[in-house]
Formats: sequence, C-alpha cells, structure tokens
Amino acid sequence: MAFAWKAAGITYNRYLAVAARVVRRSLKDDKRLQAERRGEMDLRFAKWEGGKQGENKSLADVNQADMAAHAGQSQ
Repeated sequence: MAFAWKAAGITYNRYLAVAARVVRRSLKDDKRLQAERRGEMDLRFAKWEGGKQGENKSLADVNQADMAAHAGQSQ
C-alpha cells in the first residue's frame, strides 16, 4: 500500500511542511504565534575561494536582489 503523500504526488519534505502548517494553524492564538516563529527559517551561505570562507549571506536577500536585477534587465 502506498503512502498518502506518495499517492498525492508530493515529496515527504513537502508533506511534513504541510502537516506542520496545519498543526500550527490549529493552535490557540498565544501558542500559535510561538509555533509560527519557530517555523521560520533563515538560510545562509558562504562562497569558498582559495580555501577560505567568504562572507555569510542570507539566501533570501541574495535571491531578492537577483530577482530585482533580472526584472530590470528584461524590460
């Protein structure tokens, strides 16, 4: 028997994200706000050159800057 998430055509990670969001939304307001803050992520990366780590950058900030740059070029 196939798992429900496989039958729905989604990945296991996506299934877990949906389940977590449903649980957070079902909580009362005070507990829900605390749980939503824990669910937020801030991904960072650093480029390595010559065996040395470069500056840590926020992935969201870099993506937003690239989207803005590409939007300006396409017009």
